[in-house]
Amino acid sequence: MSVADDFGNEAVERLEWSDAKQDATPQSKARAITRRAALGGGAGALAAFMMSPAAQALGASDASIFGAQKKYHFVFVNHVTTNAFFTPTIYGIADACSLLGCSYTWTGSETSNVPQMVTAFNSAITAGADGIACAMIDPNAFTPLVATALGKGIPVVSYNADEPNGRLAYIGQDLFVSGQAMGAKIRELVPSGTVALFIATPGSANIQPRINGAEAVLKGTSTKYTVTATGALQPTELSTIEAFWPGHKTYKGLFAVDGGSTASVGQTIQKYGLKGKVAGGGYDLSALTPGLLADGFLDFTIDQQPYLQGFLPALELFLYHASDGLSGIADVDTGLKFLTAATVAPYNNTKSRFEGTSTHAGVVKS
Repeated sequence: MSVADDFGNEAVERLEWSDAKQDATPQSKARAITRRAALGGGAGALAAFMMSPAAQALGASDASIFGAQKKYHFVFVNHVTTNAFFTPTIYGIADACSLLGCSYTWTGSETSNVPQMVTAFNSAITAGADGIACAMIDPNAFTPLVATALGKGIPVVSYNADEPNGRLAYIGQDLFVSGQAMGAKIRELVPSGTVALFIATPGSANIQPRINGAEAVLKGTSTKYTVTATGALQPTELSTIEAFWPGHKTYKGLFAVDGGSTASVGQTIQKYGLKGKVAGGGYDLSALTPGLLADGFLDFTIDQQPYLQGFLPALELFLYHASDGLSGIADVDTGLKFLTAATVAPYNNTKSRFEGTSTHAGVVKS
C-alpha cells in the first residue's frame, strides 16, 4: 500500500469519526460523501452520491447544484438501436438525464448501417444538440462529423466502440485487451484442438478488436481456430451457429465476441447435447445468457457494464457544459468482468435497470 493510500485511509477514518459526532442531515451526508469521493478516487463514490436520497434532497434533479444554465439535450447515435444489449444503456442515459434535468434522443441504425448513423449524426449537428455520444464502429466515417460538431461547440464522446478521430473521450471496455483475456481463457479451456470464433459484424470497431485480441493470443499455439460471421440480427446469429455445428463436430469449443452470438452459442450447445463435451463462452449478459451460464451450457461470459456506457457519457457531456469546458471529459474503461456458473447467481436472482431486466429503480430480489 502506498503512502498516498495510507493517508487516504486515515483521512476517511477521521472524517467518519467527526461525522459520527454530528446530527445526520442531507447536507451533512452530501458533504461527507463528496469529501470521501475526493479522497478515494472519486468516480464510484460520486456516482453513488448522485443517485442517493441526499443528492435528491439537495435539489440535484434540477441540476442547480452544478450551476447549470439550461436544460441540455444530448443525442446518442447507436449502431443496433433495437438490440437488447443496449436496454441498460438506454436506462443509464434516462437515469442520468432525469437526475440532471436533461433530455436525450436515441437514434442511429438497427443493422450497423454506417450511412444511417452518419445521417443521424448530421441531424444532431443541424439540430444544435448540446452533446453527441456515438458508437464509433467505423474508422473513417465519423471523423469529419466530429470535427464539424466540435467546431460548432458541440462536445462529442464515443461509447461502446471507439476510434481516435478527435472525439473528446471514450467510455467503454478496452476491447482489444478483453479479447486477449478471452483468448487466454480459451487456451485454458481448450489447450489443443480447434475452436470456432463467432462475430456478428466483422470489421465493426465495437467487436473486431476482440477477435484481434483473441487471435493475438491463439496464433502459433496448439489451439487452432476459425472465424465465422453471424450477422447483426439476433435470429440470424442463432440460425447461423446452429447450422455451423453439424458440419464441424470435431471442434472442441464455440466462442463469440458479441452478446447475441454468445447466447446463441449456449443455445446451440444445449440443443445438440454438448454440455461437458464442447466448451463455450463469450460476452455480455443478453436475456438468456445468465441462465445458460448457470446451467452449464456456457463456461463464461464477460460483462462490460452497458448501463455505465449510457449513464457516464450523459454525465460527462453535462459536466462539460456546466463547467464551461473545464471538467467532465474523461476516458473510462467500463470493465472486464468474467462471470462463471459460480458467480452468475446474483444476475439470475435479481431484476434491475442496471442489467436491463427491470424498469424499476434499484435492485429487486427474485
